[in-house]
Amino acid sequence: MPDTPDAEPDWMALDRDHVWHPYSAMGTDAPLYPVVAASGVRLRLADGRELIDGMASWWCAIHGYNVPEINAALIAQLDTMAHVMFGGLTHPPAARLAARLAELTPAPLETVFFSDSGSVSVEVALKMAIQYWHARGKPRKQHFATLRSGYHGDTFGAMSVCDPVTGIHSLFNEILAKQYFTDSPSSRFGEPCSTADATALETLLAEQHDHLAALILEPVVQGAGGMRFYSADYLERARALCDEYGVLLICDEIATGFGRSGRLFACEHAGIAPDIMCLGKALTGGYLTLAATLTTADIAAAIREGSPGVFMHGPTFMGNPLACSAALASLQLLLDSPWQQRVANIERQLASGLAPCREFNSVAEVRTLGAIGVVELHEPVDMQRLPQQFVDAGVWIRPFGRLVYLMPPYIISTEDLAVLTTTVTRIISEL
Repeated sequence: MPDTPDAEPDWMALDRDHVWHPYSAMGTDAPLYPVVAASGVRLRLADGRELIDGMASWWCAIHGYNVPEINAALIAQLDTMAHVMFGGLTHPPAARLAARLAELTPAPLETVFFSDSGSVSVEVALKMAIQYWHARGKPRKQHFATLRSGYHGDTFGAMSVCDPVTGIHSLFNEILAKQYFTDSPSSRFGEPCSTADATALETLLAEQHDHLAALILEPVVQGAGGMRFYSADYLERARALCDEYGVLLICDEIATGFGRSGRLFACEHAGIAPDIMCLGKALTGGYLTLAATLTTADIAAAIREGSPGVFMHGPTFMGNPLACSAALASLQLLLDSPWQQRVANIERQLASGLAPCREFNSVAEVRTLGAIGVVELHEPVDMQRLPQQFVDAGVWIRPFGRLVYLMPPYIISTEDLAVLTTTVTRIISEL
């Protein structure tokens, strides 16, 4: 029998005593909601209440929860092996997944390095770029250019290319490697790139290219750094400028990959291919942690032919068979589905459902792209009060900073998405 709404299961005391949660402190009264099951787009709490998930578990559960096809793939893989070290050994799920990713991503990306998480895939990309230039006889190219308002992860290399002023890592600025930042483009998605935006990036690359291994950016959608959507034309200009000044281009598609922006990969909005691409989040459909860093045969060959002749990275759980099997099943499920139509329908409903928020004094802007809907407020939200209001309304929405946003699973119904947008509109109207 479910507990009463005010009751908590016994294990929650253990959680509060021993478990760190993301961006949290121990011993606080920050609200936590005990989930005991998840299916479709619903999370079931220990007290029996169900919440419609508007977050897709930080954007990764694109098919929802308890997906029969992915469940079956994991069960089948468990009957064979759960894990085996990747150093000196290999297995079918990793080989097939690498080939599938090379097939789906823009040419000439064709080699794949697996890792455990999105942040680590960024670390791999940064090291790959530095090692490439070292092998090419340009060891001074040890730094990176990037955009302000960007976010690339919480490990040290990734933190160094996040915005050092408006980001969440300023505490660590003194120890982080110093990188080169240009202003985030002011040209919005659907607009041409302004002369000022292009000139700012060109000036940076022209002045610092001797020191720069790569430009790293989130294509078209800047995620946790502000949920901003910028001009695809800017991305096209960035590709051309990187080529002109001899700087690699790294596209961080961890949040945008696998259809979230309306294209399979956000760089496709600009019709360009990066030299290195980072993937994660939705790669396994939200089942297991897995990431991938893809690059070209030219970069792989340069690293092989230079000193020390191997790429210097190797995670313990690299290419985990269970995770690779989940990813293969998730990719097949996505490609077999009408995902483009689903994302387009979500975009239209988010745009119309969130539009009334523009009339509220507390709201600075409402914007949508693909299966992403954002309401930006003038002031930061109350993270003690607002999540509780959403839970009380039967939805799971986790704002941050000044942003209340929706990134639902692609399988969400029109009715459930209407509940999400109506709830957001009502609660913001009361701020």
